[in-house]
Amino acid sequence: LPSPMPWSLAQPVTPDLLVSPSSQDGDLGSECPEDRGNWTGRLDFLLSCIGYCVGLGNVWRFPYRAYTNGGGAFLVPYFIMLAICGIPIFFMELSLGQFSSLGPLAVWKISPLFKGVGMGTILIVSLVAIYYNMIIAYVLFYLFASLTSDLPWQHCGNWWNTDLCLDHHVIKAGNSTLPVNISNTVSPSEEYWSRYVLHIQGSSGIGDPGRIRWNLCLCLLLSWTIVYLCILKGVKSSGKVVYFTATFPYLILVMLLIRGVTLEGAWKGIQFYLTPQFDHLLSSKVWIEAALQIFYSLGVGFGGLLTFASYNTFHQNIYRDTFIVTLGNAITSILAGFAIFSVLGYMSQELGVPVNQVAKAGPGLAFVVYPQAMTMLPLSPFWSFLFFFMLLTLGLDSQFAFMETIVTAVTDEFPYYLRPKKASFSAVICIALFLMGLILTTEGGMYWLVLLDDYSAGFGLMVVVITTCLVVTRVYGMKRFCRDIHMMLGFKPGPYFRACWMVLSPATMTALLVYNIVKYQPSEYGNYRFPTWAEVLGILMGVLSCLMIPMGMVVAVLQEEGTLWERVQQASRPAMDWGPSLEENRTGVYVASLAGSQSPKPLMVHMRKYGGITSYENTAIEVDREMEEEDDDEESMI
Repeated sequence: LPSPMPWSLAQPVTPDLLVSPSSQDGDLGSECPEDRGNWTGRLDFLLSCIGYCVGLGNVWRFPYRAYTNGGGAFLVPYFIMLAICGIPIFFMELSLGQFSSLGPLAVWKISPLFKGVGMGTILIVSLVAIYYNMIIAYVLFYLFASLTSDLPWQHCGNWWNTDLCLDHHVIKAGNSTLPVNISNTVSPSEEYWSRYVLHIQGSSGIGDPGRIRWNLCLCLLLSWTIVYLCILKGVKSSGKVVYFTATFPYLILVMLLIRGVTLEGAWKGIQFYLTPQFDHLLSSKVWIEAALQIFYSLGVGFGGLLTFASYNTFHQNIYRDTFIVTLGNAITSILAGFAIFSVLGYMSQELGVPVNQVAKAGPGLAFVVYPQAMTMLPLSPFWSFLFFFMLLTLGLDSQFAFMETIVTAVTDEFPYYLRPKKASFSAVICIALFLMGLILTTEGGMYWLVLLDDYSAGFGLMVVVITTCLVVTRVYGMKRFCRDIHMMLGFKPGPYFRACWMVLSPATMTALLVYNIVKYQPSEYGNYRFPTWAEVLGILMGVLSCLMIPMGMVVAVLQEEGTLWERVQQASRPAMDWGPSLEENRTGVYVASLAGSQSPKPLMVHMRKYGGITSYENTAIEVDREMEEEDDDEESMI
């Protein structure tokens, strides 16, 4: 037998990060993940992902995008982009999170040179979380306003209304058979939104925010309080809340859909929504719009998927979950279109105007058009309450994901200091983001919200996703990544996923990025054009998240030794402790990097310690064999 000396000499040095300040024995293989926590129920992860992906955009962006880009024909590029861009990147994010059990910052142990990608992600998510919760605050405002027998935006004649206000009830009561010219008039719901809720007349523009609207400020405080209470215990608490917030919107959506299609004129709206105009498919804009809808709807690049997957058990079937969530999200968007456009068809018939004159996207649909449609229905406060309660539940679980991403990312970086104080740290983050969001509650707050919405998650997010794709496939290596998935799930990704990861997804995302830069248009809100300084500020928001990548590279290179090229090479290799977090899941090269590991035959130790050979251990034997063959090939090449 050979002397054991070489193995003791080859024993890896435990990096300081792996050693607890309180206990210097370094045997942390199974302690960290237990401290970190896991999902407590079988459906927690799946429902959290569905809740995260199915958000406000499914209701107020998809239907409008579909009808402006060819109606039913839009579904062709939509599903093609889902296959090329959506599903593969979604699966990649889940795989990275589940394999490493790390958040969006610490996961860059896969290639420390690119840790700046994680920092860029956190910056983007923080900016989005600030304004997304303001939208939830608006929803809460309308939810409370619906608790009345007569909706406040139903009639003109209130102090906030102007002479331009035209009440459709008055037109209907007059039994006018002539079409009414509504082009120079304003609906009561529009004046309620802009002049009462926002009180935008108190601000002359983005540089003049005006006074804080205290009722909006209290709604924002309430929305942050709800979010904090739901993420108080991390995924253990938010994983239970999503059983309600991810499923209840479907019940309301079905109720609104049934109510919508039974209205007179509903078919007119649905026809408008779905009539295919195949000539639109020849336009590049339609394909870009489809890719953008997929990209933002699935929430790839925000770190939420990676964070949720990091709380999974090592062998969770994320391959199946990927298809359930991505296809479920697409079907929900299409269903929401029916619910929205059936009501818009009824509304257009009531007003005697074409559907395209009442159809809007974004906040205009949620806070002006749909509330106005609600006033035309019997029991209007009931339907209004249901609609805004649906928006509340849709928004909340997306916000949980944003907050969990920020908290997890930072606590994984400083586990021994922050994990025991996770509840307090979450409170600090919520308070900080609430204070930053106070400017959104002012009279000119909507201008700031539009600026954040347009720039915080624009080209910066695309750069983050493209870089992640290229690093995983080119720097870390496609073979390695597929081997990791094989180790985790028991099979390797097929040619479809490999082709998308290597070529199709990055190429599509790059085309999106180029299109966004070439077709850049300054922000506007209604007739208000943003000043140059606001545009520059917005562009800087996007550029800053991109600059995190080279900044992270500089820091990583400075921490290494040797010539510049040697430093770059060392920083681009996976960290010593990269791999599965639990000792029983580490096989092959990953056991050699585990603190305290000494065995030349780690798989045998693994089998002796845990007993028997499972199907996953059979996979591990194959993976070990492949690794040995690859190492032999590399040595022979050298």
